[in-house]
Amino acid sequence: MSDTPQPPFSILFVDDDELSRNHFARAIRADYNVHVAGSADEAMAVLDRHGAEIAVLVTDFRMPGRDGDDLLRHVAHEYPQIVRILVTAYADKDLLLKTVNTGEIFRILEKPLRTEKVREVLQLAMTRYAERETRQQRLLAMDETLAFLAHELNTPLATISLFAQSVGSNVAEQYDPERQKEIGHAATSMLNNAQYCLTLISSFWATVHKSGAQQSASGVSLREVTATRLIATLLDTYPFAASQRDWIQVDVQGDFVVRTMPNCVALVLSSLLSNALRALETTAAPLLRLEVVATPEPEIRVRDNGPGIAPEIKARLMQDPVTTYAGAGGHGMGMIFCNRIMQSSGGSLRIDSALGEGTTVTMAFPGHLSSTVRG
Repeated sequence: MSDTPQPPFSILFVDDDELSRNHFARAIRADYNVHVAGSADEAMAVLDRHGAEIAVLVTDFRMPGRDGDDLLRHVAHEYPQIVRILVTAYADKDLLLKTVNTGEIFRILEKPLRTEKVREVLQLAMTRYAERETRQQRLLAMDETLAFLAHELNTPLATISLFAQSVGSNVAEQYDPERQKEIGHAATSMLNNAQYCLTLISSFWATVHKSGAQQSASGVSLREVTATRLIATLLDTYPFAASQRDWIQVDVQGDFVVRTMPNCVALVLSSLLSNALRALETTAAPLLRLEVVATPEPEIRVRDNGPGIAPEIKARLMQDPVTTYAGAGGHGMGMIFCNRIMQSSGGSLRIDSALGEGTTVTMAFPGHLSSTVRG
């Protein structure tokens, strides 16, 4: 029994040569629903009508007017769930590097097409499509779960915020000025942190609902959030204490779009920022760099010059509940959660650290689910 998706999932074949279109359709029609188009523009019209059912695009490279490169770029942006296959003659190979890098090609088929090879590649492509759909459903379920938690936390956090405001503005007169100042500072810190949590929840809730409204029929979100935007939003809303904001530098070497779970990625980034700031509390000249790189792979790096992490602790951070801040309420699950979120989005989390030299945490994003932002 095959795991390959069955109809109504379809193949779209694009070639300006009518004989090639007819031959392709005859060769695979017994196994798949087939749509054919004679140009990139015609293919886009087919996608407008049937994009929700098309799982695989197979397109020729050289065509009159808009070529296969234009079509692949369009599909990668508007229909990222579709698996993309390029057909080309041998003479075109020197021109393919740009297309492969920007159109995110699954396979390249060489002309003249051989039926058995085509069927083999299509079966692999359908399997890839099924894997993407399964992953997308899991991500949607995670979004819904986190949205429910955000909803449940909203009311108690609002209550804490109001209470902190009341304490800060009504410090008892029997306290001496120094004590009043201390209580006022604690109330302000409580208020800032509660309001930050409320801001996170509000942003998360809005993102999830906007995502649901913008999703295509296949369940893939069409929203775009860049890495630099995630960082800027975090720095604008985070409840920094004292001079913490002055410790931070942002280095953008290349921006990219975070296509998968940007709301969850923002939570990971917030957690990593919090960890780094806490590690820098005893550092004489604290420095925290947030680096964004787009090539060769999209990454966000959180780099600090703090005390570093002992090797025996570093080895367990993303596997076991380990914390050096139990007295301050730490439970050691933060890095485990962060790692799981990154893995669920197809990426990864990496920790590099040396005692006395600092720590760098790298959020690596899957290239096929991210795209470089061109200035």
